[in-house]
This record gives sequence, C-alpha cells and structure tokens, in this order.
Amino acid sequence: MKTRLSPFASVAAMALLSLAGPPAAAAAPDSAGERCESAVAETVRRMRGPRAQEVQFVGAKRAVSPSGDDEIGVKGEGRYSGPNSGTTSFAYSCAFNPKTGGTSGVLFRDTGTPQSADAAWQPDLTHLAPRECESAAAAALKDKYPRVGHIAFDPATRQLRPAPNDHTSLEGGGAVVRAPGMNAVPFSYRCEVETRSGRIVGVQTTDRGAR
Repeated sequence: MKTRLSPFASVAAMALLSLAGPPAAAAAPDSAGERCESAVAETVRRMRGPRAQEVQFVGAKRAVSPSGDDEIGVKGEGRYSGPNSGTTSFAYSCAFNPKTGGTSGVLFRDTGTPQSADAAWQPDLTHLAPRECESAAAAALKDKYPRVGHIAFDPATRQLRPAPNDHTSLEGGGAVVRAPGMNAVPFSYRCEVETRSGRIVGVQTTDRGAR
C-alpha cells in the first residue's frame, strides 16, 4: 500500500529541498578558495624553505570558476617573506574537487623581485647608543692588541641593519694603531644590540690592513 503525501506536505518538502540546495552550492567557491590557498601555502613553504615563513594571499585577486568535470579552478596572487629575505610576490593556480574535498594541480610562480628586508625595516632608536657600541668595539680591540696606541671611529660609516631575534646591528669602521710606533690600519666593527633594552649582546671587529 503506497502512502500519499497531502498537497501541503508535498509543497513543504519541495520548499525545504529548494532552501537546502543554494547554500551548499554557494559554499563551494568559498571552500575551493580556502582549501586551495591552504594547499598553495604548504607548497610555497616546502619549496622556498626559510624564505617563506609567512605566506599571505590577496583576497581581491582570487578568481574561482568551474574547471572540467566535478572541479573548481582557483587562481590568485599572494606574497611570502622570511626574517632576512624580504617579501616576494607570486601568482598561483589550483583545482578543487567539491565531492572529495581534495586539491590538485597546485602551481605557483614568483612574479616580483624580492623587496629588500633592509629597505622595508625601520630601526627603533629608543634605546640605541652608538657610543656604547663603539666603546665595546674599542674594548675588543684592546683585548686583541694589549699595546694599542690609538683608536679612532668614523661616525660617517655607521649603518643600522636588522639582526636575528629582533635585535639591531650597528656596523661601522675606523682606524687603530695596534702598538706605539706602528702605522694606523683600518678596521670594521659590528655591534649587536637587544632592541627593546639597548643591551649589547655581541661585538666583532675585523682588521682590514696588513699586519
């Protein structure tokens, strides 16, 4: 014996089906974009290593469209960067299967020259004291040459650069008389400073003249 639905029940069932369909279909492009960008980010990090510790995508550049049977194609743009490598732009493409939730055909290519990390970096000078760095460099030279005669620093050679662990590196040069009666020879120094406190965590000096 067949059970017949009343006209009201039939209309209600059709209404529910019609309401259930569009949200699932509308969600597919969003899922495609998110899943593909996740797969692309993983690929970029694997291929570029430390240069791609951070991967970002440009949402306005994402394009989603049908691609063959049961697949949605996703194309877009992004950028990746590392602590000492600057920022590089890239373009990508990927395919998403809404039935399986899987991605395939992940491709990306760099589209721009990396921007210098030094150029984008802005030094924090709040606690930086160049004279303290130069005093530390002078002490290192005196340890190296106990009979040192004279040490002179050239302020015009001072340069600030980013250093690992959010530190700041002060680099410069000068001249040193390694012992009385000897000629002055040029040297360079590098002083690493803890940016937040100004504490000197390391200093190096390198002679640039013949012994």
